[in-house]
Amino acid sequence: MIKKIIFVCIFIILAFAAYYLASNKRNENLTSLDKKRIESQVLEIKKFIKTNSRYNNRIAFFIDMKIPSGKNRFFVYDLKSNKIIDKGLVAHGSGSETGIKGKLRFGNVPNSLKTSLGKYSIGSNYIGKFGKAYKLYGLDTTNNNAFKRDIVFHYYYDVPYQEKDGYICNSYGCPMVNKKYFERIAKIIDSSESDILMSIYY
Repeated sequence: MIKKIIFVCIFIILAFAAYYLASNKRNENLTSLDKKRIESQVLEIKKFIKTNSRYNNRIAFFIDMKIPSGKNRFFVYDLKSNKIIDKGLVAHGSGSETGIKGKLRFGNVPNSLKTSLGKYSIGSNYIGKFGKAYKLYGLDTTNNNAFKRDIVFHYYYDVPYQEKDGYICNSYGCPMVNKKYFERIAKIIDSSESDILMSIYY
């Protein structure tokens, strides 16, 4: 009996250590500027949630458009433990390209194919031309045309799963991820009893 208790305790300690190391690894590739940007966005989202109880106060998604598209810049963030718990690649709109390396532009105009910055509420899912997708509702003046523009969260097979040098394919303005990564995010969204927020920033 004592051996079993010791074994269980060791297992719990090892599991906690693995989680801790994994959490640190998710944060280690971020530069100090990347960390400052996401910390600023996290504070803003927390303030917003305090005045809007309809939103999930545990999990939020953050997309940092300053980070090149070939690198992980979609972050699943635990608002309680203040940690990134998952991350992946995400495409931006082709209309956001400027022709200058590392510089993007953003907009909220229909048919512009641009990514819109701001806070989004993730709505219900549906089956569209790209398969399962989630409706997005822009909550700021910079993205309040999102629903009208058919800006949704979806997957696309050409988006790589792992980081790569350079840049990845573009979307029509939607935050578009790899199918395998999308399936992980979809589980979080579908299991949430309240609406999850997504913040796209630059």
